[in-house]
Amino acid sequence: MIDKQLVQNLILEKLQGTGYELITLKISAQNEILIEVDKLDGVDVEFCAEVNHYLVEQLEAQGIEDYSLEVGSVSLTAPFITKMQYDKHLNHDVEVLAADGKKYRGVLVSVDEESFAIDTEVMVAVEGKKRKQKEIQTLTFAYNAVKYTKYDLKF
Repeated sequence: MIDKQLVQNLILEKLQGTGYELITLKISAQNEILIEVDKLDGVDVEFCAEVNHYLVEQLEAQGIEDYSLEVGSVSLTAPFITKMQYDKHLNHDVEVLAADGKKYRGVLVSVDEESFAIDTEVMVAVEGKKRKQKEIQTLTFAYNAVKYTKYDLKF
């Protein structure tokens, strides 16, 4: 089994000062290494290839040869893991699954260190009217109060 901490340290060393963040590092029992990175202005395929080449060299220098390696960007539909991913999707449509199981869709309008907010349409009762009307409300969530937040693909 390949040492996950070794691989993580190598990746973080390579990413330092590039604006890229390590989002996912998985190493299976069969030594299949999956690395996902992200950056505010998008992931460059050439950079992923550069990271791949760097890791191959470093792992070979450690005498590690029996593995498979995949370096790529995070899936567009994957849940956000870091604050940078929230920053990247500011003013975009997102889907939020709150800790209580309620799902919300709206536009990500603010992000800070502890929480984020979305503008979402809700139906509210209006005095003197029989039908409810749509209203935009801003909902704020603490990061630890949601099961996931992800980019909302609309077709």
